Amino acid sequence: MDVNELKKVSPFELGDINPVAQYFTGTTYLARLTSQEAQTDISNVTFAPGCINNWHVHHGCQQIIVCVGGEGWYQEWGKEAVKMVPGTVIEIPLDVKHWHGAAKDSAFAHLSIMSRIAEGSHEWLEPVDQEEYLKLK
Repeated sequence: MDVNELKKVSPFELGDINPVAQYFTGTTYLARLTSQEAQTDISNVTFAPGCINNWHVHHGCQQIIVCVGGEGWYQEWGKEAVKMVPGTVIEIPLDVKHWHGAAKDSAFAHLSIMSRIAEGSHEWLEPVDQEEYLKLK
């Protein structure tokens, strides 16, 4: 999917290639929507079809993700994956291992809402098992 098509997935700015792209299976973009001085970081994250992030943990902060376009998935360690469509809101508990990203055949965009946190509070872990991901419907 080309950049112009990805821009249509969300009403928010597409942004630049995600600076932590090495922890994603495909192309992802990040647009920070709040200033560096804000107490809450709100970003639009856009995933190309089939792009997901690795398992990860946010230490010491809660993340809320709001689907704003396309279709995607969210999964907590040890639980079933949850399909995300526009309007789906996921409140990720503190220190919970999880992943999220696009459905295999759809681009996906979500707002990421987090309190300002210290550098290094994201712990990136192993990639999601692709065989299990591809079974999601």
